[in-house]
Parts: sequence; structure tokens; C-alpha cells
Amino acid sequence: MAAAAPPPPPTAAPEVFKEDIVPIRHQVFTRIRLATRADVPHLLNLIHEMAVFERLTHLFSATEASLSATLFPADNPLPPFASFTVFILEVSRNPFLPAPVNPNFTPIEKIVTLDLPIDDPDAETFKSQALTGATVAGYSLFFPNYSSFLAKPGFYIEDIFVREVYRRKGFGRMLLSAVAGQAAKMGYGRVEWVVLDWNVNAIKFYEQMGAEVHQEWRICRLSGEALQAYAHAQI
Repeated sequence: MAAAAPPPPPTAAPEVFKEDIVPIRHQVFTRIRLATRADVPHLLNLIHEMAVFERLTHLFSATEASLSATLFPADNPLPPFASFTVFILEVSRNPFLPAPVNPNFTPIEKIVTLDLPIDDPDAETFKSQALTGATVAGYSLFFPNYSSFLAKPGFYIEDIFVREVYRRKGFGRMLLSAVAGQAAKMGYGRVEWVVLDWNVNAIKFYEQMGAEVHQEWRICRLSGEALQAYAHAQI
């Protein structure tokens, strides 16, 4: 009787290449909406964080009371985009519930897919006042200005800020695009803002967005005692 054939050698495990590994993706639900008076505590914290980042805390004197009185005056409120307007950027792990209908602005919602989850140690501090489970990640504050050369109104962005743990993920682009999109819809001629000359990352980002950075222009400002000196000046 012939000897049994030896068993076949074990099949080698298939080689796994790095490009075959599918990374786990993390979805973040985002929303840009109009701020309300209830957002003032978060706005104050965001503005202070921006002052720290820009090394300008010595100029910071805002309070919840002063922000409420100037951004959301109770006696003479103006419609959005006719005066000081604030966009709030919120993020959430879950889809947003439908927002109340606002004839002035429909919230902008987008799903962002990230390679890694965002670890926000201050999530509780910045818990959204408008929605359970959402976190305030940034804001933009802007108001109308006017170009005599174009004979058209525009928007001037006073602040655009994204909290540190949410940067370099496309959220700043979303805020700037929201302001620019609103200006375009209203037939405005331009959107302007300033950037600190040492903030090379921001300058590069703005240029990638299509903005022109005018090196030849300088900001002139009267404030504090220099401004108050004109209160009783003979003109």
C-alpha cells in the first residue's frame, strides 16, 4: 500500500499593507447659527481666549453686562446684518434637532469627518445654551461698513475665532464662508478684516481662501484717553 501523501504546507497569512487598513472615521455634526443674548457668557469666554492668543489681554475690558447691552440691546434691537451680528459655531456628536425658524437666517449645518476624535477638556464650560449635547467651538462677529469706491455696503469682521482644540479642521473656513456667503446673497461689495502680521498661519489660511492681504495699509485708531480728549474739544 502506497504511503499517504504528506499534508500540504500551511498557507501563509496574506500580507497586510498599510494602505489596506481602513482607518476609523469620526463624524462631527456642525452648525452655524445666529447668536442670542443667552450666548453672552460663552461669547465673553471666547473673546477672552482670543485676547490671550493675540497677546492683547491688557486691552480686554468686556463684561457680560457690556456685551449684552451693546450686542443685544433690549430697548432698540436691530435685525441681524443691519448692525452687530454674531455667528456661533456649534459641534456635536449627534445630529442637530431642527432649529426654530428664523426669517433672517437659516442655520448652516455640515457633517465633518475626522481621522481622530476631538478631546475637548472644556466641553462642559462651553456647553451650548441652545442645544443639549452640543458644544460652542467658535464665533465670528461682524457688522456693515461701506465702500465709497464701489458705492456698495459690505461687512467688516471684527472677530473670527475657533477654540484651539478645534483648529486646523476646517471650522475657521466654515465661519468665514458663512459671512462671505451672507454678504454675497445680500449683494454686498466686499468683506474685510485685519490680521496680526506675526500670525503667519492665519495669513496663509486667508490667502488660500482667496483674500488679498494688503501690506500697504495701516490701521489708525483713536481710543481710550486719546478719544475722550475730543469729548469737549473745540472744533
